[in-house]
Amino acid sequence: MAENTSTSTSSGEVSEMLPTDDELRARLTAEQYQVTQNAGTERPYSGKYWETTRDGVYHCVVCDVPLFSSDTKFDAGCGWPSFYAPLQGENIENRVDNSHGMSRTETVCANCGAHLGHVFPDGPAPTGDRFCMNSASLNLKSTDD
Repeated sequence: MAENTSTSTSSGEVSEMLPTDDELRARLTAEQYQVTQNAGTERPYSGKYWETTRDGVYHCVVCDVPLFSSDTKFDAGCGWPSFYAPLQGENIENRVDNSHGMSRTETVCANCGAHLGHVFPDGPAPTGDRFCMNSASLNLKSTDD
C-alpha cells in the first residue's frame, strides 16, 4: 500500500518519503503489517491499547502522523480502542468498505493509506461517532511518561 513517494498535505507542504514495502516488512510486526497494509483486523481484546488509559496522542504506526487524542478515547465495550473524534480530520480518510458481506466505513491514514479500523455512528456525544481502531495500527506517545 505505501509507496516511496512524497505526498502533499492539506496545507500544501510535502510530507516525508513514505517507507517502501521492504522497509515496512522489516520494521513492523507481522500483525502490524497485516492490519495496516492488508486491511486486517486484530482479535478483539487482544491489542495493547484497547483498555489503555494513559494520556497522550495516538500516531500512525506506519508514518507517525498524529491521529487520535486520549481525550477522545472511551470504553465502547467492543475490545478495540475507540475514539469519538480524530485529532485532526484531515489526517484520516473514510472509505466505503463492502467486504465480508457488510457495508461499513473504513478509516485509513490520509498520509500513507494505512488501514486503521472502521467508524460507526453509535458513539457518544458530541460527535455520535465511534472510531473503532486496531491497536496494531497505532503508536501511543504518552504524556504520562
